[in-house]
Amino acid sequence: MIQIDRASSRYHADYGWLKTYHSFSFGEYYDPNNIQFGPLRVLNDDFVAPLAGFGAHPHREMEIVSIVLKGYLQHEDSTGHKAVTTFGGVQRMSAGTGIVHSEVNPSATEEVNFLQLWFLPEEHGLTPSYERTEFPVEKMKNALLPVVAKQPSSPGIAHIHQDVTIYLSDLERGNELTFTQPEERKIFVFVIDGDLTLQGDALLQTRDAARITETPALRLSTNEGARFMLIDLPN
Repeated sequence: MIQIDRASSRYHADYGWLKTYHSFSFGEYYDPNNIQFGPLRVLNDDFVAPLAGFGAHPHREMEIVSIVLKGYLQHEDSTGHKAVTTFGGVQRMSAGTGIVHSEVNPSATEEVNFLQLWFLPEEHGLTPSYERTEFPVEKMKNALLPVVAKQPSSPGIAHIHQDVTIYLSDLERGNELTFTQPEERKIFVFVIDGDLTLQGDALLQTRDAARITETPALRLSTNEGARFMLIDLPN
């Protein structure tokens, strides 16, 4: 089954320094019918103005992944980590028993756009940790490139304490991919840019998403080209 969530259906807020779009209940947006999809609890599409950002604030018992799409994002936390990430990099933070962090745009001229994803962890009481990884952007071409996984197979894949895998892809016109998984699992697809067709008939456009169940083989194609994220999730 494929449930399509159009970009225009997302909750939107404009705070001046931050323009954000929420795919799930978050902050002042609450919908009891839109809390999570499997362990995927938050997907925020954030645009942060130059020299602005989220000041120091706490988190507990959550796996937080940030994927920068454009610009630069500077992270700093109470475990002593500080790093700047741009496209081609992923940061993963395990809040565990408690961590304080900030996420700001260090550029004086350029807006940063990043996807903020929260996942419920497999277990509570983890020691807080932070990781920044870099992936080979060129390997996204006409392939599903894993960038976050429970069991990373290379140094370019961030480790997450949940049975999920996040893939990124640049699918060119005239190409097609098929993703397979066990029947009891779920798939979440988010189109970053372009158009993407699922199973030959479900058309997604830029920033549309799909929540997919009971589909062990998913066919992905495009008319003009697509950059997208695919998440393999447990029930």
